[in-house]
Amino acid sequence: MAIPNLQQLIAQYPLTENLIALEEVCWFNPSSTTLTNGLPYVGLNEQDIQDASKRLTRFAPYIRRAFPETASSGGIIESEVVDIPHMLQTLALQAGTHIPGRLMLKKDSHLPISGSIKARGGIYEVLVLAEKLAIEAGLLSESDDYSKLLSQSFRDFFGQYRIAVSSTGNLGLSIGMMGARLGFSVSVHMSADARQWKKDKLRAHGVNVIEHEQDYGMAVIQGRKAAAQDPRCFFIDDENSTTLFLGYAVAGLRLKQQFDQLGIVVDETHPLFVYLPCGVGGGPGGVAFGLKIAFGDHVHCLFAEPTHSPCMLLGVYTGLHDAISVQDLGIDNLTAADGLAVGRASGFVGKAMERLIDGFYTVTDEHLYHDLGTLSQQENIQLEPSALAGMSGPLRVMEDKAYRSRLQLSDLVMQNAIHLVWATGGGMVPESEMAAYLQKSTQ
Repeated sequence: MAIPNLQQLIAQYPLTENLIALEEVCWFNPSSTTLTNGLPYVGLNEQDIQDASKRLTRFAPYIRRAFPETASSGGIIESEVVDIPHMLQTLALQAGTHIPGRLMLKKDSHLPISGSIKARGGIYEVLVLAEKLAIEAGLLSESDDYSKLLSQSFRDFFGQYRIAVSSTGNLGLSIGMMGARLGFSVSVHMSADARQWKKDKLRAHGVNVIEHEQDYGMAVIQGRKAAAQDPRCFFIDDENSTTLFLGYAVAGLRLKQQFDQLGIVVDETHPLFVYLPCGVGGGPGGVAFGLKIAFGDHVHCLFAEPTHSPCMLLGVYTGLHDAISVQDLGIDNLTAADGLAVGRASGFVGKAMERLIDGFYTVTDEHLYHDLGTLSQQENIQLEPSALAGMSGPLRVMEDKAYRSRLQLSDLVMQNAIHLVWATGGGMVPESEMAAYLQKSTQ
C-alpha cells in the first residue's frame, strides 16, 4: 500500500498533525466491535490459548527446578494483581477531576526470571521450540516429567541449535535467560536504546549480545539476516509470531482466575478497562486477545505509546499498519521508554486486533517520569519508565464522554469500573538505575 505524501496524509487523517507535533493525543477506535465480530480477524481462538496454557503446565516441573524463584508458584510464571488506591486519589487530584471505580496494577513488572511482561511470550516461544525439537528427536513425550530437561544430555542436545532475537531489551532478556538455561546458543541483537544493565545481565548468563547503533527496526533486519544464514538457527520474530502472541494471551485466562479468587466481578454493570503499554505490539496484542476471550465485551483495552514512538496508533488510525513508520512523519523514535521505542508496528497484530482495541493514546517522557515518581511515593512500587505508559489511561477514558456514551457506560456503571494498569517492567532494574529514574521524576 503506497503511503500518501505528508500533506495528503494530514488532510485525510488530521490527528497525524498532532502526532508530528509530539502532542499527547487520544483516539478512540470507531472500528472497535464485539468479540463475535472481531474474532475471525485474529485467526486464533480460545482452544489455542488453552493449548498454550497446558504446555506451560507441562514445563512447570522443569521451571520450578531450573529457576528456584518460581518454586512458590510450582514453576508457573505469574504476577500478582494489587490495588493502588493512593495512586488513584493522587491521579484524580493532580488532574482536578474524579475517577470513579477501582484502580489496580498487574505486576508483570515483577514476573520471575526476567522481570517483565516478556517473560510470558518470550519464554513461551523458547519452550515451544525446545519441546518440538525434543519430541521430534524421540527424547521427550508430553506425558513425561519435564524436569528431565535439566540433564546434561538435554543441554548437549539443545546446544546443537541456536536462537536469535532482536530486542530493545526485555524480550531479549527473557529469551536469553530461558534459552541459555536450556542449553541453546542464543544471540540477542540489541537496538541502540537498550539499557546497558540488560546487556550485561545477558552476557553474564552466556548470551551473545550483538549491539547495533540504529533503532529496533534495524536490529530486526540484522537479526533476521544472520539467522537466515544458519539452518540450525531459529529467529524469534516479535513482529509476526503467533507463538509469542499466544504466550502473552494466557495472561487473560489467568487474570480471570485471579479476579475470581478476589471476588471481582466483570460484567455489563462492572466494566473492566485495561491500559497496556505498546511497542511493536505483540505483548499488548496477545494480552488483549486473552482478555477478550476471558471477559468478552465487558473488557475494554487501550494501548499506550510514547509521543516519540506512536507506531501502533499511527498504523491502525491510518489503516496503513506496518506500511508506515513514525520516521515517515519525521518523528525521531527516541524515548526514555526503551521497551516502547519502536518505529513500525507489527502488521500482524494491528490487522488482527484493530477491531478489538477500544483506543490508543500517547504519553510524553516527562509524564512517564512524573507517574514513576508518584507511584513510588504513593504505593512504594518501582517500575521502569515504559511501564508507566498505562497510568494515565483512566483519565483518558473519563475525559471522553462520547466514547463512554457510545458504549452505554453511564456514570452509575462507571462507579463500578475496574481500571487495570498493566505494569510491563522494572522489577529487575538495578538500584542505581532506579535511583536515577526517581531523581529524574523530581526534575
